[in-house]
Amino acid sequence: MADEKELNEKVLQAVEAAKATGKIKKGTNEVTKAVERGTAKLVVITKDVSPPEITMHLPLLAQEKGIPCVTVPSKEELGAAAGLSVPAVSIAITVEGDAKDLIKQIAEAKTE
Repeated sequence: MADEKELNEKVLQAVEAAKATGKIKKGTNEVTKAVERGTAKLVVITKDVSPPEITMHLPLLAQEKGIPCVTVPSKEELGAAAGLSVPAVSIAITVEGDAKDLIKQIAEAKTE
């Protein structure tokens, strides 16, 4: 359980760092396009999305393209990490910026 909490922290840190020094795509449509084009480096979706069908296709699409995809518990936290005043159900990091090492660690943690 501690590992999952630690991973969530890293994911949110990576989103914050990428927002500040790289580029992120916010919202399911933008994230889907980034994954399909192969520009996404990391895909983050939330567990509390309602209805779940909104983001259901993203993990499969990301896996198909070889892009790490992680889930975080709260859309409010993800929105805040992305610098939004509203919740976000999905985010893709397209330019890593300072988040490069964090993304690498997250990808390795996902493959273990």
